[in-house]
Amino acid sequence: MEHFDKPKEACGVFGIYDFDGNAVAHSIYYGLCALQHRGQESCGIAVSDTSGPKGNIGNHKGMGLVSEVFKEDTLRRLCGNLGIGHVRYSTTGDSSLKNAQPLVTNYIKGTLALAHNGNLINAAALRAALEAQGVLFHTTTDSEVIACEIARQRVHTATVEEAIIRTARQIRGGYALVIASPRKLIGVRDPLGLKPLCLGKRGNSYILASESCALHSVGAEFIRDILPGEVISITPKEIASDRSMCCGPKAHCIFEYIYFARLDSRMDGINIYDARFRAGAALAGAAPADADIVCGVPDSGIPAAFGYAAASGIPFAIAFHKNSYVGRTFIKPTQKERETSVALKLNVLKPVVEGKRIVLVDDSIVRGTTIARLIVMLKEAGARSVHVRISSPPFLYPCYFGTDIPSNKQLIASSHSTEEICAAIKADSLAYLSIDDFESMVGTLPLCRACFDGHYPMDVNKPS
Repeated sequence: MEHFDKPKEACGVFGIYDFDGNAVAHSIYYGLCALQHRGQESCGIAVSDTSGPKGNIGNHKGMGLVSEVFKEDTLRRLCGNLGIGHVRYSTTGDSSLKNAQPLVTNYIKGTLALAHNGNLINAAALRAALEAQGVLFHTTTDSEVIACEIARQRVHTATVEEAIIRTARQIRGGYALVIASPRKLIGVRDPLGLKPLCLGKRGNSYILASESCALHSVGAEFIRDILPGEVISITPKEIASDRSMCCGPKAHCIFEYIYFARLDSRMDGINIYDARFRAGAALAGAAPADADIVCGVPDSGIPAAFGYAAASGIPFAIAFHKNSYVGRTFIKPTQKERETSVALKLNVLKPVVEGKRIVLVDDSIVRGTTIARLIVMLKEAGARSVHVRISSPPFLYPCYFGTDIPSNKQLIASSHSTEEICAAIKADSLAYLSIDDFESMVGTLPLCRACFDGHYPMDVNKPS
C-alpha cells in the first residue's frame, strides 16, 4: 500500500550493456517495473547503439508509471544495446517532465546520459560555481548539477571515467549513479553507501541496478553490491573498478531495510525480508501485548508482523483486503480525499477482527493520519482493542540525502510523546522499535540513522 503518511523513496536506477549487440530497451522496461516502488512520478529510458555513430543517444521520458509511459511501439523505437533507465519520486526539483530522467547531456567531447538516485547537500554551491562559468541549467535538480560537472571535467580529462571520479570527489551527499556514454556503462556509489547499487550478469550482458530484485526481473544473476565509493566501468574489453574513494566510514541508510527496498531484494549482504522479520521479532520481545491476533498493515507491515507473531506465539491473521486497483493515496489533493482513498484501498475483514484484541504492526509513523484511520476502521468492524507496534523508532529529524522525510513540523513524534501519539491515533497502546534493536535487524552493518537520532554522517550545514 502506498501511504500518504509514509516517507517516499527517492528514485530507482537501472543500466544494461549487451555485448552481443541485442536491443536492451525491453530489459530496461522490465527492470524499471521491478523498481517502480522507488518512484512513481516519472520515468525514462536512454539508449545507445554502440555499433552506430558515436554520440547518438536516443531517449524517451514521461510522467506516470512505467506501464503508462512506455508502450510497445515506443520501446521498439529505442534501438540500442547499451542503455539506462530511471523511476523518480521528486525530492529536489518539482514533479514535472523537465525534471524526469535520464538526463542526456551534449558536451564538447561527446554525449552522456545520467540517472541519479539521491540528494546532494552541496548542490547549491556547485550550481553557483558552474553558473559563474557560463553553464545554463534547464532544471532545478541535483542530477543536472552532477551531469554538468562531469561535462565540465571531461574537457580536461583523457577519459570519461576520470571526469566522473573528479566529480565524485566534489559532490557530497547520498547518491547512486548509472551513466551511459556512447560505448561505456558506468556506475557510481557514494562513499558512505547511503544509496544502494548492485551488479548483475545475464549471458553476455552486464547490469547495474538499485536493487537485486530488478536483476531477477530480467533473468540476470546477482554478482555483488557496488562498494561504497566505487566507480565501476563496463565495456566489452573489461570491467574496471576504481576504489580510491572506498576508504573511510560507511553509513548505509537504515530505511532501505525498514521500508524502501523490495522484500525479495538482497542489499549489502542482508536479505530484506529477513531483516524486517527480525525487526518484528525484536519488537515482540521489547513490547509484548495481550492480544488474540497479530496483523500487519499491507504491504509494508506484513513481514514485521510475521516476525512479531512468530516471536510472541500470537497467531498471525490477515485483517485487511487490499484493492490493488485504486489510485495512489499520496497524490490526492485534500486530506478528506486521502482518507477516502485509504478506505477504498483497504477493507477490513470483519469476521477476522470482530471481538478480537489485535496487535497491528506497521513499519513507521510520519504524520499519523493513515494509522489513525486504520484503527478507526478496525474498531468499527468490532475489534475489542488495537495495540500498535512500529518496527522503527519515532521519526524526529529530517533527511538530507534523498529520502523524503519532511521537516520536523510534519513529524508527529518531534512534537508529541509516544503517549500523546497513542491518544491521537486512538490506539489502546503504542510502542516503537528501539535504535538498539537495529543490531537484531541488520547485525553490525554501519548505518545512517539520522532521522531517528539526529547524528548525520556528514555536516549537513556545511555548504561545500
